Amino acid sequence: MIVASTTDFREAARRRLPRFLFDYIDGGAFAEVTLGRNVDDLADIALRQRVLRDVSQLDLSTTLFGQRLELPIALAPIGLAGLNARRGECQAVRAADRAGIPFTLSTVSACPLDEVARAASRPFWFQLYMIRDRAFMRELLAQARQAGCSALVFTVDMPVPGTRYRDYRTGLAGAPGMKGAIWRFAQAALRPGWAWDVGLTGRPHALGNVAPVLKGRTGIEDFFAWMRANFDPTISWRDLEFIRSEWKGPLIIKGLLDPEDAREAAALGADGIIVSNHGGRQLDGVLSTARALPLIVDAVGDRLTVLADGGVRSGLDVVRMLALGARSVLLGRAWAYALGAQGEAGVTKLLELMAAEIRVAMALTGVTSISEINETILARTM
Repeated sequence: MIVASTTDFREAARRRLPRFLFDYIDGGAFAEVTLGRNVDDLADIALRQRVLRDVSQLDLSTTLFGQRLELPIALAPIGLAGLNARRGECQAVRAADRAGIPFTLSTVSACPLDEVARAASRPFWFQLYMIRDRAFMRELLAQARQAGCSALVFTVDMPVPGTRYRDYRTGLAGAPGMKGAIWRFAQAALRPGWAWDVGLTGRPHALGNVAPVLKGRTGIEDFFAWMRANFDPTISWRDLEFIRSEWKGPLIIKGLLDPEDAREAAALGADGIIVSNHGGRQLDGVLSTARALPLIVDAVGDRLTVLADGGVRSGLDVVRMLALGARSVLLGRAWAYALGAQGEAGVTKLLELMAAEIRVAMALTGVTSISEINETILARTM
């Protein structure tokens, strides 16, 4: 299959994955207004085309937290991603390593830290939620250090799970016991390729990092019940002291949309932040990342490293985010679609497409290095 864009990856993933998994990737919270804004507002950003400049030598590399990246991209944490392809997170980390970019492993991944570390050829990042059981969090952080993770992504915009109606309709959440299991089995039976490659031969299906606290309960409904009971709604800025005491490497706070929160993160010693609305999967109706990003960049300046995600579907979108002030961009749905469509080869192809699109955008805006991409390449429309 020839794939020409992330739209094609999305369609291929829709045809290959059971509906409950595809909708988990594809869906957002409530009416999915913010999910749509992320894409639409970013597409509305107009670039300034420049001509007659020597763009024969383009450098797409950058440095982030002391690590050289071949592209200004990282793969964002995706929960349950390992179910989109056989041992999916291991396939994705290999693709990221070949491309010379960071992969971020979710707390709620199918493949545990040690398995991903064995598959990786360079340091990867680990994402953590605030969990009521602080001893368990300490153990996860110790495992991340042992696995050689080079940065911690601490997600703060999920004190409670968002309401995602698609997940209720497909039986992924809210359909306990045999009813939900039978509904998911029926959906899987309609996708025999996935059922064989992942459902039957891709075991174990336990969520590796949280398997110890699930105590043998491996059903998806067990995971969602644990998440609702154990994600900590009492989280506050004071909890950053606990995280910082347990993690000495780069600390990146994910899930900020407000300049005041960005200032708090800078004051409390975070190394970086990710401007993010969780892909429109938490509070519907909030600002798109493209609208929030410049306000936050203005608020914190050079006090910390500002990254962003949300609505990025192409290399052109990456350049738009960089022009709005991000130092680097995290891909979420884009790599999940590619993994679901073609596994490791799909993620590799996606990153090749992103690189090619970034090169074209750089050449036609007249810049030759990532450091030259800033607000000066944005078109003035008034």
